[in-house]
Amino acid sequence: MSVSFPASRRRVVLAKLATLYADMDKAYAAAAATAGLSCAGCAENCCLSFFQHHTHAEWLYLRAGLDALPAERREAYVARAKAYVAACREALARGETPRVMCPLNDDGLCGLYGHRLMICRLHGVPNVLIGAMGVREFPGCGPCQRLVAARPGVKAMDRTPLLKRLAALEMELWGAKPGRPPKVDMTLAEMILAGPAGQ
Repeated sequence: MSVSFPASRRRVVLAKLATLYADMDKAYAAAAATAGLSCAGCAENCCLSFFQHHTHAEWLYLRAGLDALPAERREAYVARAKAYVAACREALARGETPRVMCPLNDDGLCGLYGHRLMICRLHGVPNVLIGAMGVREFPGCGPCQRLVAARPGVKAMDRTPLLKRLAALEMELWGAKPGRPPKVDMTLAEMILAGPAGQ
């Protein structure tokens, strides 16, 4: 992907993204508390979900976390990422949605928890996304759906403002170049294997 971003702009955007992630965490915590959701001891591990991520800004943030790790641990994640990509390709070739453990999962815990991406931060709770095509509703993970069914009146979290802020950061990273940034559409494992974004 032949995209490059000045180092100074990357630093500014990543600092703003850290603030946005903190706000995402607060929004998620409030929504989870309202639904009565806790991930502790959950048998339905969302780290098996097949997620694709869509921004260079998040890719850069993930890479910053990865680069800060000791070389041996980083290399272990790269090896797992290769196995993950191969397993997902096999599943997709069979016409199946992949159910493969995230390469950053260390015995049930995220090895880059502070650098996890938006979908990892917001997945699980009921949420809505409001756009030009109307309202898209996401019911949340299986355990949360069962909790909400027993708690009438639980409102879905509106993730629209958070997503708009992420989109604005992607455009800020893009700068004054004409047009829009190229789509990413990569799994976290593919991002790891592709190396740094826009450098």
